[in-house]
Amino acid sequence: MSLRLFKNDFFLTGINSVVVAERHPQADFPSHDHDFDELVIVWRGNGLHIWNDIPYPITCGDLFYISSRDRHSYESVNELALDNVLFCRERFRLAADWSQLLPDENVSQEQRYWRLSTLGMSVLRDKVDELAKECMKSEPLSVQLSEALLMQLALLLLRFRQRPDSGALPDAHQLDLLLMALRANIAESFHLETFCQQHALNPRALRSLFKQHTGMNVSHYLRQLRICRAMSLLRYGSMTISDVAAECGFDDSNYFSVVFSRACGVSPRDYRQRFIGQGGKISLSLMTAE
Repeated sequence: MSLRLFKNDFFLTGINSVVVAERHPQADFPSHDHDFDELVIVWRGNGLHIWNDIPYPITCGDLFYISSRDRHSYESVNELALDNVLFCRERFRLAADWSQLLPDENVSQEQRYWRLSTLGMSVLRDKVDELAKECMKSEPLSVQLSEALLMQLALLLLRFRQRPDSGALPDAHQLDLLLMALRANIAESFHLETFCQQHALNPRALRSLFKQHTGMNVSHYLRQLRICRAMSLLRYGSMTISDVAAECGFDDSNYFSVVFSRACGVSPRDYRQRFIGQGGKISLSLMTAE
């Protein structure tokens, strides 16, 4: 049964429309929904975000627009740090096109998941910190300022966000380039040394930078992307196991089955059957360090 969170437990008063819930770190948290909407901004570390039964391997720069109709949870977290910006649309007083600034349940889930650049995260960090301080006050002026700061934050997100599979990112940092390349190479082989040669980067320094911000190594992250992609294809698609393996970058379907079983505790075939037959929840260990 899904846990439900209520605005009365998070918002300072009945007129406050926004609050920042800092999760530094974010622990494993069971499936839940709430009677408010929220932005989720991931600053560092890694984990598994299960959003309406779809798994997302998350790390620094991930951005989610979560509506009150959504269910989500966090599993297998590792030094995960994020901020939840909670807001009540019915309490907004500023005239704005909030449905465009903060996409709601009328927008597909695919269009509510984005990536932020390193530059964007730096700018947004200051704005979120400013909002976190202001929203803890209840006088009318602070309530209005908090809403204005939320509007600024929403506008900055529009400026700095990019599609997760985007091949281009303005002012891209080397970490951004690597994360984009990994997401674009789920179905293909990826060689870090070749990537570094193409972009004139130092492989050793980039490995260290990646580990510092994500809490895992490059190959581990790519494996998580592939396994989560496989989970979605198995649950919602009709491809054969061999085709799923190929789509997720595994030349050998038998090896894919071994890797998948080790990560999820169940074979690809049984994973598919369990969801078709029972819809049961499977305990995942995708983010456990190797």
